[in-house]
Amino acid sequence: MSTNLTSLPCFFFLFASFFAFGQNHESSALSEKVLFEKGAGGYHTYRIPSLITTPTGTVLAFCEGRKEGGGDTGNIDLLMKRSTDNGASWSETQLVWDDGENVCGNPCPVLDTVTGTIFLVMTWNRGDDHESDIIHKTSQDTRRVYVTQSTDEGQTWSQPREITSSAKQPEWGWYATGPGVGIQIKHGQYRGRLVIPANHSYDDPDGELRGGPFEYGAHVIYSDDQGETWKLGGVIRPKMNESQIFEAADGKGTLVMNMRSYLGRNRRAQAISHDGGLSWTSPEDVPDLQEPVCQASVVRYSWPDTDQRSILLFSNPASVSRVNMTVKMSYDEGESWPVSRSLYEGPSAYSSLTGLPNGKVGCLYERGEENAYETLRLAIFDLEWLQSSNVNSNE
Repeated sequence: MSTNLTSLPCFFFLFASFFAFGQNHESSALSEKVLFEKGAGGYHTYRIPSLITTPTGTVLAFCEGRKEGGGDTGNIDLLMKRSTDNGASWSETQLVWDDGENVCGNPCPVLDTVTGTIFLVMTWNRGDDHESDIIHKTSQDTRRVYVTQSTDEGQTWSQPREITSSAKQPEWGWYATGPGVGIQIKHGQYRGRLVIPANHSYDDPDGELRGGPFEYGAHVIYSDDQGETWKLGGVIRPKMNESQIFEAADGKGTLVMNMRSYLGRNRRAQAISHDGGLSWTSPEDVPDLQEPVCQASVVRYSWPDTDQRSILLFSNPASVSRVNMTVKMSYDEGESWPVSRSLYEGPSAYSSLTGLPNGKVGCLYERGEENAYETLRLAIFDLEWLQSSNVNSNE
């Protein structure tokens, strides 16, 4: 990889030594359980997983509950479940945000380690407005950005408040947070900054409306006052979309954005920021990270120190189509990904990784038999399983 990387991200760096699991469906050091299933609980489809572990070890699993169908618009609610025992058992589904027939989705939580507050950044649009209409600005309304917060480990959430005016350029059409998680910068000049990865559609310099996925760009929004206000950071273009971010282990707070790419080469792309997300280098392919043009997750398992080495984790459908959910590991800050193991060879799509309190890893991902959107399943495994050359069946 030609880009000089010095780390991999995810606010989950807090849990470098914080991971675990236990579940039904045991298979050696790998276990899985269904958290959300198509048709159950009054929802047609569950999509867009997001997984985060709190400082006290509570695991929160977010997703979209799509009432009437599997599409990206319509009556969509933002949902959550909680676990306080390393994922062994889970609460009933909790409704975080419901706005009637409209879309409440794209969960992207971030933890403020100073206060312990969890901020959940989300997006909204009218349920009868479609993405193509919003991009072309023929919709009745636009895509808007909101944030809610919890100070009690996700048990309760504040009323969502709109931050569109400070988080989105007026000329942009489509807008999406994450999906996945944000991070808090741990080192350097911007230490303590909360950073949320996002993406948008945009117009060309002559003002002509751009109308497709090739006109997406990635960007970040950030807060320097513990979530009180949010500002717009730098953009990464062209042809970049759903993104996740991590802090490099260079002690300077360097950020690396890992993105869904429309460059036509079936590879993830990355860009670097040396100023806390205010500006970014041009995107470059990551040769070892194959993708079918899909969301992915990237998190830090551990920081390099006297007790442990740097370990970065990545998950996505490692294919040219949405199959073969795979977890990869890097020991050299993302320069290479020598460890790779498939969780499920069948239809699969979006995913989210987190460290668990007992040292294991959780991966919440979209999985099915006929298509990828039949269940959201939580896989739990340890590093020994991931590093093993023996292939364990998921069944």
